[in-house]
Amino acid sequence: MKMPQRYLFPIFGSSLWLASIALMVQPLISTAATYRRPASGGKRRGFMERTLILLDVNTRSPVKILNENFLSLQLDPSIIKDGWLDFLSSKRLVTLARGLSPAYLRFGGKRTDFLQFHNLKNLAKFRGPGPDYYLKNYEDDIVRSDIALDKQKGCKLANHPEMMLELQREKAAQMQLVLLKEQLSSIYSNITITARSLDKLYNFADCAGLHLIFGLNALHRNPDNSWNGSSTLSLLKYSAGKKYNISWELGNEPNSYRTMVARTVNSSQLAQDYIQLRTLLQSVRFYSRSSLYGPNIGRPRKNALLLLEGFMKNAGSVIDAVTWQHYYMDGRVAKVEDFMKTRLLDTLTEHITKVLKVAKTHTPGKKVWLGGVGPAWAGGTNNLSDTYAAGFLWLNTLGMAAMQGIDVVLRHSFFDYGYNHLVDQHFNPLPDYWLSLLFKQLVGPRVLAVHVAGLQRKPRPGRVIRDKLRIYAHCTSFQNHNYVRGSITIYIINLHRSRKKIKLAGTLRNKTVHQYLLQPMGADGLQAKFVQLNGEPLVMLDDETFPELKPQTLRTGRTIALPPMAIGFYVIKNINAYACRR
Repeated sequence: MKMPQRYLFPIFGSSLWLASIALMVQPLISTAATYRRPASGGKRRGFMERTLILLDVNTRSPVKILNENFLSLQLDPSIIKDGWLDFLSSKRLVTLARGLSPAYLRFGGKRTDFLQFHNLKNLAKFRGPGPDYYLKNYEDDIVRSDIALDKQKGCKLANHPEMMLELQREKAAQMQLVLLKEQLSSIYSNITITARSLDKLYNFADCAGLHLIFGLNALHRNPDNSWNGSSTLSLLKYSAGKKYNISWELGNEPNSYRTMVARTVNSSQLAQDYIQLRTLLQSVRFYSRSSLYGPNIGRPRKNALLLLEGFMKNAGSVIDAVTWQHYYMDGRVAKVEDFMKTRLLDTLTEHITKVLKVAKTHTPGKKVWLGGVGPAWAGGTNNLSDTYAAGFLWLNTLGMAAMQGIDVVLRHSFFDYGYNHLVDQHFNPLPDYWLSLLFKQLVGPRVLAVHVAGLQRKPRPGRVIRDKLRIYAHCTSFQNHNYVRGSITIYIINLHRSRKKIKLAGTLRNKTVHQYLLQPMGADGLQAKFVQLNGEPLVMLDDETFPELKPQTLRTGRTIALPPMAIGFYVIKNINAYACRR
């Protein structure tokens, strides 16, 4: 049955409110609660403060159905620069990654195109410069652990000494300055991943319930500028011998090669490279049907879009999904106010529209992925992109991408240098991690249309209304056994500096609601690195135990009161939504 036209438009607050919906909820807005005059002599409140917002959701059919791995993760190859990946054996890190499964784990980023594979075992004599001499004391332990690991069945996590892991973590933390220096000088050094490091990487993903996507070096080229796949073939043969279930991509932001390394790879050449890689995959029986993603362009400006156009025209059929990246701001100059700018939040919608248009033109029906996204480029900003304030951008990214049909969003980065990550250098979850965990547990892949009344404002000539209250709705995740099928989850971002009252109308009226209110904890406010859920601090109980995510039950018919500058998830329990039962 064709969906009524009025349900086809996602509405985030205001000017697109349809008259038919207004009529539907009109009986609810006739009460004095909507426009209440101040008491005689009392202080008159602002219009937005006294307006009751009416919210309804179309529960008949979803507007989009996304990948089960919609929220996924990225790990940058720079984490292995001059070092190992043994810290991926940390029980705490594996536990945190497992909390966000099922998901993809993209091993890729800016250093993808400087990554080289060597089939070595990472013995002491092969280590690069740096404080590795500390680790040599543990060589015998490492060898014994690896031998035991090869014989182990199921999830393979090496049992390394905690001191060794700590020393390696400290070394990794020092690399931020090295990588920043490379970026500023545009002189990049190669990174070697050995067979042993690849084993650690795959075991980490496997134990955490993540599917590994490995980014291959696209700048390994022959004199005629064609792609050299010799190192890749060696990697494929080794991985196939281990029966590693891996998907692949080639390169990272090919539109930036000219500024990075003074080399140009045009769309025709890039298309030929991907066709060559697909042929290479088919030559290795184990990977003959493996997935290939690309071309992973940067922000869709003119040159990047031209590259994408040419690539899709010539090689769109060889990839399984179109990938691109989006970062909101320059991390070197970002301010806390930037994270609340609605104009900045809305740039994502504009960019999604451009990429979808190209994909639809050349490969109708091909899935589009946001192959890398974070608050800021240039490594992010300390005490900003790793704080509560960054959650506004992150949740808005998930909501907007879902509503526009982006199939997968890969967050840069799960654990990394810089300040865009979900887990810090001490393996402690940051605010965006807890936000992601709530999203994973409460939000399913079926996207529902939202209808809102009570935010109407008269647009001024030449001015676009950009809403500070952003509301999205999905079917509740089927993986969450605390809720039966038919439940829906609404998540709301309040960028106003005042509390907003929201009344559930229509099909949502008089239903039981579970509230998950996420707010900063401590005196740092929006720049806090710790958060609370319904007033309770969120901290790991130990390396393998999450805190209980307890909801607050709202009284039936009660108005939702969302505090200023806050994020809330609301599960409507007993609605029995038709769109969410199947």
